[in-house]
Amino acid sequence: MLLSPVGLLLVSVVFFFLFGMPIAFCLGASSLVYFLAVGNIPLHGIAQKMIYAGDNFLLLAIPLFILAAHVMNATGSTERIFAFANSLVRHITGGLAHVNVLSNMIFAGMSGSALADMAGLGVLQIEAMTKSGYDRDFSVALSAAAATIGPIIPPSIPFVIYCWISGASVGEMFLAGFLPGVLMGVLMMILSYFLAKRRNYPKFPRASLREVGRSLYHGILPLMAPVIILGGMYTGAFTPTEAAMVATVYAIALGVLVYRAFAWPEFSALCLRVLKDTAVAMYILATATAFNWILTREQIPAKIGEYAFQLTQNPYLLLLIINVFLLILGCFMENTAILIIFTPILLPIVTNFGMSPVHFGVVLVLNVMIGTLTPPFGIVLYMASAVSKLSIQRISIALIPFIIILIVNLMLVTYIPPIAMTLPDLFTGK
Repeated sequence: MLLSPVGLLLVSVVFFFLFGMPIAFCLGASSLVYFLAVGNIPLHGIAQKMIYAGDNFLLLAIPLFILAAHVMNATGSTERIFAFANSLVRHITGGLAHVNVLSNMIFAGMSGSALADMAGLGVLQIEAMTKSGYDRDFSVALSAAAATIGPIIPPSIPFVIYCWISGASVGEMFLAGFLPGVLMGVLMMILSYFLAKRRNYPKFPRASLREVGRSLYHGILPLMAPVIILGGMYTGAFTPTEAAMVATVYAIALGVLVYRAFAWPEFSALCLRVLKDTAVAMYILATATAFNWILTREQIPAKIGEYAFQLTQNPYLLLLIINVFLLILGCFMENTAILIIFTPILLPIVTNFGMSPVHFGVVLVLNVMIGTLTPPFGIVLYMASAVSKLSIQRISIALIPFIIILIVNLMLVTYIPPIAMTLPDLFTGK
């Protein structure tokens, strides 16, 4: 045999990927090549590894948070959140841009999904900004960039996946994401302010206290969702998975009992969408788990760790190398696959240099969120194109200043650990 089994594994991954095979099938097919090359491992072993991947109570949070976000979008809750944010910040230069970011920060407290934010709030935000005189490409780019706040401010589906792989505490991860997510929003609002001033975008009159009170009255129940979800988790009233169920039940109750804007036939259609989204994520998770088992068996993470230690013993340089690597990788791979494949490889390396697994989890998810905006395979970028009818090229060009801001945020969180670790350390007493 010209190549060892692990050599065949790596060559087949590259081969299948270059020929356009979806990442889930790419990982599954290359794992099968390895099993056949080794010869002494029963073929049903690959099926066992894939089935084992989904056998975890924590993963139930994924479809439930997706369903909660879809229900909120379908029942008008997102419009009420947008109206409340509008009453607070529309008078600032670039007012609707700030409304866009702030509403995403609020909605992040109940969705955990960038795609759900883009598909729900994004449509509303783009139309409102465009009708008010903002350039359409700027409106779309800002909506896409702001949607990536959703998986950083808790709850977060990528954090759940990372915790399942790494064994980190979901509660600590959710706490660690709060300040980096807020920092993302603040930096986007600062950039939007200067862009709006330079481009002379419209500014609206300050809302009266009565108008703010009215929007708060109409939006108070959706605004309470993050308080209930996060408060319940941090007080120990329920687990993250139970919190996802609470979020779903609360969203359905608002739509059916309070707003009466939700019909059961529509609910069945939403459930079908959630099933499709979950099936894609779970299949990637299953094939990536089989692939990871092979990497562990061949001691690939340990070998990469040894090489990284020989390459540099400077933790700052190492983190820069890892960030650059992940940013490039995000252009070509789906974010779930990156989390599942590279967490077991990179986590031992950074922990050997003294980095907390919780801190690294935030850095890793920030990287993959930037990847969702970068061509040629950014999923949020494609969703933005679908809802706005603008070309990928136009949106990509308009996204450049926002991607720069997100990279600045990534570097700040990477090299200033208290941004991520202050809240977890405060709650755990470290």
